[in-house]
Amino acid sequence: MAIATLVETIGSAPFSPGATMLVDRAGNIEGSVTGGCVEGALVEEASAVLAGGPPRLRSYGISDELAGSVGLACGGTVQIFVERLSAEAAPVLDAVLAQREDGGPSAVATLLDGPHAGSRLALVADEQLGGLGAGELLDHNAAREMRGMLDRGVTGLRRYGDDGATMGDAIRVHVASFAPAPRMVIVGAIDYSAAVARLAGELGYRVTIVDIRKPFLRSPRFSDAAEVVVAWPGEYLDAQLLGERDAVLVFSHDPKLDEPATIAALRSGAGYVGALGSRRTQVERAARLRAQGLSQQQLERVAAPCGLDIGASTPAETAVSVLAEIIAFHSGRSGEPLAESSGPIHAVGEDAEA
Repeated sequence: MAIATLVETIGSAPFSPGATMLVDRAGNIEGSVTGGCVEGALVEEASAVLAGGPPRLRSYGISDELAGSVGLACGGTVQIFVERLSAEAAPVLDAVLAQREDGGPSAVATLLDGPHAGSRLALVADEQLGGLGAGELLDHNAAREMRGMLDRGVTGLRRYGDDGATMGDAIRVHVASFAPAPRMVIVGAIDYSAAVARLAGELGYRVTIVDIRKPFLRSPRFSDAAEVVVAWPGEYLDAQLLGERDAVLVFSHDPKLDEPATIAALRSGAGYVGALGSRRTQVERAARLRAQGLSQQQLERVAAPCGLDIGASTPAETAVSVLAEIIAFHSGRSGEPLAESSGPIHAVGEDAEA
């Protein structure tokens, strides 16, 4: 089969780099790279590759002479690499797939230029597999950048000199990062927790609901949507290694659970810490936390009351509000209506979070 990979976007685009589409010899299609804008043209490119043609990098967009027939409706330009998946690539891709299924981090670099275009170098559990076929220096420099990109969960394009040096743009390499799913820890087994957990799972989070009150966790509405843990939330969070991509939500409405959990969440390294409750509840909570030694700077890290102001009242509406705020937080956006904002709707740049 042939694979088309979105390797770079210039301006606005519907999908981020790393999006892929597969086409087999019978013309069956799986996946998408632009949501339909250029897929028809890519089927023809895939057929040419499957017939024995070389890999090719194609550009589509409003400035392209093909814009009239396959131009991007959203106004951006995309670079798409089309290649035939060969037997030589199987061991590398199998190792990456196995690592992903185990929940571990991995990254794949694909060479886009020159006679070795389509060659792959993978990073699996810090072990290098395969190679880009254009010299040890390129493999060394690409592997080093892959580690950094994987740590940040970033997929994007990197450029190197003819000899593989980091200075230059003669050789392009696409790096796809497959970071472990971000975590979300929800403190308290309440209806709002179940609603958030369901939607967060759809967004790619690995969700844990923790509560010391075992009877509260018995309902399948929690275990069907998340991992459930019976423990003191503060102690549980102190034992977790969380990072910038992770989130902690404090929902229990019980100060003896909420407050130790909030303090532990701030120590955990989680990028987003939010707490549910009314404005009055937040004022009282902040006063108690301040009395326990938290600084004003630490308190300002807690989004409380958490969520965007959309008039949410039901658990499902509140889940949309809270998760929308988390998305805006991680993307650096304001959360204001698109009709009242300016600038690109989608993330702009060659890097995208995995």
